[in-house]
Amino acid sequence: MRSVTVGPRPGKDAVDPLLGGTRRLIVHGEDADLAAVLVRLLRRDALATEVGYLPVSRRSAAAANWGLPRSFTAAADLARTGTARPQPLLRDDNGGVLAGRGVVPDLHGEAYCDATRVFRGRVPRLVVDAGPDGLRVRGGRGVRAARGRAVQIGTTGATPVRDGEPFPREITRWAWYRHTEPWHPVLPH
Repeated sequence: MRSVTVGPRPGKDAVDPLLGGTRRLIVHGEDADLAAVLVRLLRRDALATEVGYLPVSRRSAAAANWGLPRSFTAAADLARTGTARPQPLLRDDNGGVLAGRGVVPDLHGEAYCDATRVFRGRVPRLVVDAGPDGLRVRGGRGVRAARGRAVQIGTTGATPVRDGEPFPREITRWAWYRHTEPWHPVLPH
């Protein structure tokens, strides 16, 4: 297996050349790096590529949500030799992918998870987790927990944070939703 080092948040120039004939990619980085690779797989119609993930942080929401081992050695062994299985891929309506956790802090407005209203008014934060069950919404006081296919948010103005990276501008509408095709992460059985 060959190793190629690319910078953080790899884009088209770094990821696309690696896709020709590659059956498995192993991403060693932060959740936002994994999401950046998934965006490239999505845009290149290469979601069948197997993806192993080695988080650099023990606080990785993606690793926790997908049940990856906490030990680096165990995670590396899994990424190299484990079995990839199709899993739900979460996208947003601004061209991104959610690998682990999305947070919208200080939110004034309302949100729905499928047909369930999860809040109306002002809440300190709304949290959306990606994982094997698809999309999960939570947030604490004032937010009704829910699972579903999509969450839609309307607000007077907020800045979503995708996998630890703040969106570059304030939004008034936002949605995370399950893509029609799965991605193929290497996961424990």
